[in-house]
Amino acid sequence: MRHGFTTGSCAAAASKAAAYMLLTGHRKNQITIETPGGISYTAEIIDIHIGEHCASCAVVKDGGDDPDVTTGMKIYSKVSLTEEADGKCAVLHIDGGEGIGRVTRPGLDQPVGNAAINHVPRAMIAKEVSEVCALLDYRGGLDIVISVPGGEALAARTFNPRLGIVGGISILGTSGIVEPMSSQALLDTIRVELNQRRAEGYDSVAVTPGNYGRDYMKRRYGYDLDRSVKCSNFIGQTIDMAAELGFQRILLTGHIGKLIKVAGGIMNTHSREADARMELLAAFALRCQVPAECARRILDCLNTEEALALLQESGKLQEVMDYAMERICFYLDKRAGQRLEIACIMYSSEFGELARSREAEKWFILLEQEAAQPI
Repeated sequence: MRHGFTTGSCAAAASKAAAYMLLTGHRKNQITIETPGGISYTAEIIDIHIGEHCASCAVVKDGGDDPDVTTGMKIYSKVSLTEEADGKCAVLHIDGGEGIGRVTRPGLDQPVGNAAINHVPRAMIAKEVSEVCALLDYRGGLDIVISVPGGEALAARTFNPRLGIVGGISILGTSGIVEPMSSQALLDTIRVELNQRRAEGYDSVAVTPGNYGRDYMKRRYGYDLDRSVKCSNFIGQTIDMAAELGFQRILLTGHIGKLIKVAGGIMNTHSREADARMELLAAFALRCQVPAECARRILDCLNTEEALALLQESGKLQEVMDYAMERICFYLDKRAGQRLEIACIMYSSEFGELARSREAEKWFILLEQEAAQPI
């Protein structure tokens, strides 16, 4: 699969080209930068404008084969002369313009008030523009403003609203390279959300694999899981990160389709990693003395809701779910390794709450207290 280049690489390339064109007056239709990952990136430069005191241009974001929402967007850089100088080297100021978000909550890569241009892209921009300035012996000041027309609308499809980044997208990247279907990008996002919550002073965190958990908690308990961390399929790694960051308690809320896998010790619940949903439900059913014929029918079910209907017919639904929760808690506690306390609530779309751990009771007080606080 073909790799791509981050918004940070695009911003650095556009900034290098704009600085060169401003200081020389010559157009530059291509520019090459070196990414932190060690791969050179040659970018096509478009929408060029060269003025007396500023120059601007754009690079089209190419995410490769990764389904990145920013792929195809134009990343602009406008570089302007300033009177600031220190006599030794160029003085650079980097900021965000149209379509670049602003940080409004602590715990992120940039302090509150800054443009959401992370530190690695800032370093990339500074390095590439400084090289141009050194080549041309320019020691004055330059203002560099990154913008992405349409970025504010695009940000609604990213995690930025949850993170408190308003007004646009973020300029991101650590290696400068986009790896196709990168699990690491999701893990990095989970860590950012956890870190942000710790920075806000919390030692407890609600975690859910996806939107179903968020909707269920809102409907059932009136708790807005926009305050929570969405862990996707990475339940085990989220527990590890939460422990590393010093959290004391986790509430994991999820649909049986995900959590029944945890009852078998499966901590990455993506279907390509493992399944065994029906095998586990059938085994638990037999453990609770459900007739063997029912267990065989469970093995043939296409989804967990269908299997739950069979368990309800057998009169053993609650007993099986309670046992499943016992196994879920066993493996959650095993992964946590005494580092933190984990409570769990499991539900289904059709049958509602199926089971909860004993520790979950403590959470309802915490949820009520937090619901009264502004996000």
